[in-house]
Amino acid sequence: MNPKIVIPARYQSTRFPGKPLVDIAGKSLIQRVWDRCCQVLSYSDVYIATDDEKIRNHCNEHKMQVIMTPNTCLTGTDRIYEASKNLDADFIVNVQGDEPLISPNDIIKVIDAHNRQREYVHCGMCPIRSEEDFRNPSVPKVVTKDNGKLMYISRAPIPTDKNLSFGQAMKQVCIYAFEKAALDDFGESNCKARLESIEDIEILRFFELGYDIEMIEVSESSIAVDFPEDVTRVIEAIKSGE
Repeated sequence: MNPKIVIPARYQSTRFPGKPLVDIAGKSLIQRVWDRCCQVLSYSDVYIATDDEKIRNHCNEHKMQVIMTPNTCLTGTDRIYEASKNLDADFIVNVQGDEPLISPNDIIKVIDAHNRQREYVHCGMCPIRSEEDFRNPSVPKVVTKDNGKLMYISRAPIPTDKNLSFGQAMKQVCIYAFEKAALDDFGESNCKARLESIEDIEILRFFELGYDIEMIEVSESSIAVDFPEDVTRVIEAIKSGE
């Protein structure tokens, strides 16, 4: 197999401008993600996809492969679609650029699942342990069938009972794997799908295009950097040995 890992990185984040270049204990956020991905595939198979010159210059300075993409990309996966036009790959692994503590073993687990079922789109998930995360709209909640197939993913607190209580729930971990043909279908649609637009969760576009999505349970080690205050949480985790 010939997979490639592509890390989308956008400088003008709505919630946290300049996020990919923020310093986290001596390394940029994007460099920490890159380092984790290079523990899975060789340097030559890992790329950063961006539309920003600051990020490109930073990547070049630190010997990270970078592909420039248009600044009109609707989502990170659209950015990966644009980058994939320059890649020779059997399938693509999308590792979000805001997960500095992402586990290399979790990336491998998603890749192995995709190797077993190449017709599916694959994505990571893990248990939600706190009611705060369950209620947090920044945390996409995942509902699956018993066989792991995605039934729905939402920013709303699901599943819940008639009292809207927090019981057992899963959240998305942003490691995706998909065939080049599936990625082409995604990117060539040129617009967000209906549910994707409502939820602002890009994997719903694959769902609405009719692809089966298998959710793979991974570890709970990652901390997504969505807001500036998340940087402190990551630094504390690094100091404590994760």
